[in-house]
Amino acid sequence: MVKEDIDLVAEIARLKKEKNAVILAHYYQIAEIQDIADYIGDSLGLSQQAAKTDADMIVFAGVRFMAETAKILSPQKKVVLPDMNAGCSLEESAPADEFAAFKAQHPDHIVISYVNCSAALKTLTDVVCTSSNAVKIVESFPKEQKIIFAPDKNLGGYINRVTGRNMVLWDGACMVHETFSGKMIQDLKVKHPDAKVVAHPESEQPVLKLADYIGSTTGLLKHVINSPDKEFIVATESGILHQMRKAAPDKKFIVAPTSRNGHACKACSDCPHMKLNTMEKLYLCLRDETPEITLPMDVIEAARKPIERMLELSAKFGL
Repeated sequence: MVKEDIDLVAEIARLKKEKNAVILAHYYQIAEIQDIADYIGDSLGLSQQAAKTDADMIVFAGVRFMAETAKILSPQKKVVLPDMNAGCSLEESAPADEFAAFKAQHPDHIVISYVNCSAALKTLTDVVCTSSNAVKIVESFPKEQKIIFAPDKNLGGYINRVTGRNMVLWDGACMVHETFSGKMIQDLKVKHPDAKVVAHPESEQPVLKLADYIGSTTGLLKHVINSPDKEFIVATESGILHQMRKAAPDKKFIVAPTSRNGHACKACSDCPHMKLNTMEKLYLCLRDETPEITLPMDVIEAARKPIERMLELSAKFGL
């Protein structure tokens, strides 16, 4: 328990210095956590920071697969996660045992896996990618190379359309990005005719068809900052709007409307897993150094290879 009168910001800063810890936070975290983090980013940026930090302890304010990635890249460091229940619907859509059987049906294919997957799935992967570098990673292989893309069918479908590939897609998806409604976005554009639609490629094709810009979380942020346009409908998890509003206070950002079972859903643009992390949990995990991410060394070694391959290719392409 945390005393009501405790200054969480001050205590987190004190503990961080005392323990030589670094706080990495995803853009989808609550605003208070983003504001106290040492580094804020998307999956690629966080992976790169995890690989090069000289901190003794990594406090990962994100979801479990991200903290696992940090542990895989820095096995000698202690990695803690504010809430071990912070999972990922996309990760859960691709159980490793089921995927292994699927992979066995395509023995002449390599596997490219989106980083939003378990450590176990990474061990079955040839190279990992993120939404920032997915197209470049796929295009680094010859056209004739047969590929399985997992676990996100929407991101995989987008890559197929952009690159002209015919990758075999695992049938997985993100519960947040699947709820954005193309019809509702069209209706919203009638009310805001000057607004540009920006969308994450995890969204379904009807949403992407309406988008004026498609990109990773970091890509979306950079685009709205640099664009001369002043109004945007944003089709990704709502946490990114905090950074957009800080970076471009003169612009208007509207959360894209979502639908569940055909009905409007006001809360569906919030990832329930990301939002499990709170300032109190962040403080406690830093104080108590738990819950800690642990992985068997054989899993770490096998899962590190496709991540390192991604980082090598990202450096090559300047991503």
